[in-house]
Amino acid sequence: MEYIPILMVFAVSALVAGALLGIPALIAPRHYSRIKMEPFECGKDPVALPEGRFAIKFSTVAIFFIIFDIELLFVWPWATVFKSLGWFGYSIMLVFLGVLMLGFLYIWQKRGLEWE
Repeated sequence: MEYIPILMVFAVSALVAGALLGIPALIAPRHYSRIKMEPFECGKDPVALPEGRFAIKFSTVAIFFIIFDIELLFVWPWATVFKSLGWFGYSIMLVFLGVLMLGFLYIWQKRGLEWE
C-alpha cells in the first residue's frame, strides 16, 4: 500500500506530459503563410542576414546540460532515502538513469559533443 502514492505520481506526470504534447497539436495554427513563416527575433525585424549557417551545436550542449541538471534534481532526494526504498527504488532509479542515457547516446550519435 505504500507504493500507491508513487504510482499516482507517475500517473499524474504521464497525464501532464500527454497534455503538454497533445494540447499544442489541437490549438496550433494549420494555415501557414509566407509572413507567418518568416523568422523574427524579439519582435523586431532582422537588421542584416547572417553570413552563413548558424551552428546548432550550442543548443545540443545546452540540452545536454539540462538533461543532467534534471537528473541531479531527481537523484539527490532519491539518495537521501535510498535504504528505505529497497530494491524497488533501486530498480526505478536504474530505469530513470537508462532513459537519461538514451538522451546522452542520441547527442553522442549526432556528434553534438565534438567541437571543431
